[in-house]
Amino acid sequence: LRALPRRWAPPDALTDPGLLRGAQAAVALPAGAYVTRAVLRTPGAAAPAVGPGERAAEIVARGDPEAIVAGGRVDVLVTRDGVDGRPGSTVLALEDVEVLAAAAVAGAEIAPSGGGAEAGARVSATLRVTVRQAVFLTAAQSFARELRLLPRAAADRRHGRLGLAIDERLR
Repeated sequence: LRALPRRWAPPDALTDPGLLRGAQAAVALPAGAYVTRAVLRTPGAAAPAVGPGERAAEIVARGDPEAIVAGGRVDVLVTRDGVDGRPGSTVLALEDVEVLAAAAVAGAEIAPSGGGAEAGARVSATLRVTVRQAVFLTAAQSFARELRLLPRAAADRRHGRLGLAIDERLR
């Protein structure tokens, strides 16, 4: 536990360590992350409900932690490194995916180390996906340069751009 001035603490930060007794995280938390009410599972609450053929896939990605919230929907972008020194590309990998749980990743707003565009906030999100999508997200989390979540407007359920890829020439 660390003391933190109230003005820098997240709005739903726990102020009493006793509140953690018996608590369970609803999402995976990296070392050093803030423990807030939003990332704790309510005692007796079940894990996020998924139906037959669905999975709850947990990822850490770039995105706005204030806009990516449980119950919201996101699109998932995957940026791959190129092969043999060639530039990579970014692809719209998943569209209109339901967010089951989300939390900001503490200390994630860091400058990029290689001069790339990797700076920005990161969010830990649990997404409702198919088995195939869960396997893809797991591989992307391991091998892609970056995953990015784009929050969708509440009423925006349009589809049709899945697989859209943009390369270094922005085409």
